[in-house]
Amino acid sequence: MLDSAAADARPTPLCPPDFPAAWQAALATQLASDETALAWLALNLDTQLHYSNSLLVLTPRRWLLCSTDAQQCRSWPLRPDLNLVLHDQAGVGSLILQDNHARLARWRYTLDQHPQALQLAARFESLRQAAQSSQATDTPDTPAPAAAPQRPSASALLRLWRFARPYRRQLSIGLILTLVSTAASLVPPYLTMPLMDDVLIPFQNGQPIEWPLVSLYLGGLLASSLLAWALGWGRSAILAWVSERIGADLRTTTYQHLQQLSLQYFGGKRTGDLMARIGSESDRICLFLSLHLLDFATDVLMIVMTAVILLSINPWLALATLAPLPLILWMIHWVRDRLRHGFEKADRVWSEITNVLADTIPGIRVVKAFAQEQREVARFREANNRNLAINDRVNALWSLFTPTVTLLTELGLLVVWVSGIWLVSHQAITVGVLTAFLAYISRFYVRLDSMSRIVSVTQRAAASSKRIFDILDHVSNVPEPAQPRPMSAIHGRIELSHIGFRYGNRSVIQDLSLDIAPGEMVGLVGQSGSGKSTLVNLICRFYDVSQGAIRLDGTDIRQFAVSDYRRHIGLVLQEPFLFYGSVAENIAYGRPDASRADIIAAARAAHAHEFILRLPHGYDSLVGERGQALSGGERQRISIARAILIDPPILILDEATSSVDTATENEIQKALDNLVKGRTTISIAHRLSTLREADRLVVMDSGNIVEIGRHDELLARQGAYARLYQAQLQSVQAGRSQAVHVADAPTKEAQHEGGAA
Repeated sequence: MLDSAAADARPTPLCPPDFPAAWQAALATQLASDETALAWLALNLDTQLHYSNSLLVLTPRRWLLCSTDAQQCRSWPLRPDLNLVLHDQAGVGSLILQDNHARLARWRYTLDQHPQALQLAARFESLRQAAQSSQATDTPDTPAPAAAPQRPSASALLRLWRFARPYRRQLSIGLILTLVSTAASLVPPYLTMPLMDDVLIPFQNGQPIEWPLVSLYLGGLLASSLLAWALGWGRSAILAWVSERIGADLRTTTYQHLQQLSLQYFGGKRTGDLMARIGSESDRICLFLSLHLLDFATDVLMIVMTAVILLSINPWLALATLAPLPLILWMIHWVRDRLRHGFEKADRVWSEITNVLADTIPGIRVVKAFAQEQREVARFREANNRNLAINDRVNALWSLFTPTVTLLTELGLLVVWVSGIWLVSHQAITVGVLTAFLAYISRFYVRLDSMSRIVSVTQRAAASSKRIFDILDHVSNVPEPAQPRPMSAIHGRIELSHIGFRYGNRSVIQDLSLDIAPGEMVGLVGQSGSGKSTLVNLICRFYDVSQGAIRLDGTDIRQFAVSDYRRHIGLVLQEPFLFYGSVAENIAYGRPDASRADIIAAARAAHAHEFILRLPHGYDSLVGERGQALSGGERQRISIARAILIDPPILILDEATSSVDTATENEIQKALDNLVKGRTTISIAHRLSTLREADRLVVMDSGNIVEIGRHDELLARQGAYARLYQAQLQSVQAGRSQAVHVADAPTKEAQHEGGAA
């Protein structure tokens, strides 16, 4: 055991000297007299990624998780098969405790606790290695534990129950109707026995037909058929109604969850892939629930009920009938995993096709500008060919499976004929019984063959469910607080206290501190990659800091609800994004309930009113996909109007004028002057001259602040800012001189030609 392996090395005190003092009294009630805390981690996130304090402690005997008052504690005894996995994502770290069969616990924390988590993991690993070496010395021939079994794909379908639970009443009614309709459909074959034995065979032997008896049997056939039809119609309508709502809820929940994920998730995903998951994958699941699941349930009920009826009529003939069933079931099990893997590959390749479409259709202007139509067609053809190859392999497997099942059912029917003729010849059964058997067995094998074909649809739906739940299982790296603090009047004071951030293992910002006063305009300057945009993303809380804290009016921004906090920030990007719709709808995107007068006032302040009136339908003119019907400067001024309309106390300008010409820049600068009045403003500008009026300039380099001051002060220091400014000034002058040279060249050439003449 782990405790025996480390018994000699563990310290004698209950808590080491550097153990957090605030936790010592609480932990003393949980540890045994001879148990010592070897390592610990102060957790600040709960399982739902809400901020919550708890303490994770490693002792020589167990893992111990305690709340702040130690009233709620949970422990996991140490065993040789335990393993600790550490995940490091932007803003959130995870420790996963697992054994050879399942995950036992997951503990989450913000990355400012990551160094302590590494120490905890290292201490546990040393304990585990010591225990394994001790165990290897005692029992050298003990085999290694088996790997944890892979979770079956059917579990993804079972997880759909969370979406079906609100409709469990309708599902119960549909199941009852399925059961009764299946039973009604089994009545006609049973009535063939008396029709043969009591009516037709006696008639062949010279007895008259009893028409009242015939009418009774035929009436039973008609009544059972009509009942089966009515019940089948009812169950189909109910289950189709339920499945459509489950599919709609699935799409809405997935899209809603996507909206709550951080930018870090979208940075690693393709747009086409996400569109395929929400669109085609959810449609496939809906089709499975509305049609194929109903057929599968009917097939299972039909097979079970038919088997019971056959056994009740004649057990020996029933056993002969069911002889091929084990082999068919084995084939279904054999082909299931192969189909699942094939469909998962096909779904991934199909998402590649969707990605090509999502890339080229919005970027068709660039494709045509660089004459890359054939290249994009070749890229699409390559993805399409991969999809074709994978589907060919799946179809080859399926084309072998289905005829084999059909062959086995035909052989089973042959066995029934042989056995039935032999039993009739020995007067063990009547011709009516054999006729009923043949009627039942034909339905039995038809349903068995149908159920085997549903395997393909089931595995495809399971693969789709897995891809949907891959999204739903992803947690945001920007967690919501458990008890959000209300946001009252915002003054706009922003404090960055020793913050740090990294993308994965790459550190971007280290120990940065900055205090921005309310109403102050701060310009962020520096070379590309210095961390300016990352700092803005942290202030907007698109990501959370790995260490330190960002405070708004003295409150850590992680204590505010994310949506409430971001409503107080106006963001103007370098490349403004406009949605397909009218100009007015885009300006009012942050305030959908804004009046037309408010929209026009915001457009006037953004110097956009004049060009909007020149559009064909004014404020009701469509801007096109991503605003393609407007110029870059017009799109930018609409985005400024959008920010003005929400009247934010904090304003962030990210290269708002870098991609426009000088005349347009002047118009945009006038709009920005109206926008920044009375607001705490953080501006990133490519042209340093646009930041002359900033209250302070913050010069960044490699994630650190190297200089702070006004424009004139920083130039006088002859430091990093002065070098940036001079380099940009020389670049501008060189560009102007080249333009003058090009403009004068024809005149000089003409003079030269005139002199030569």
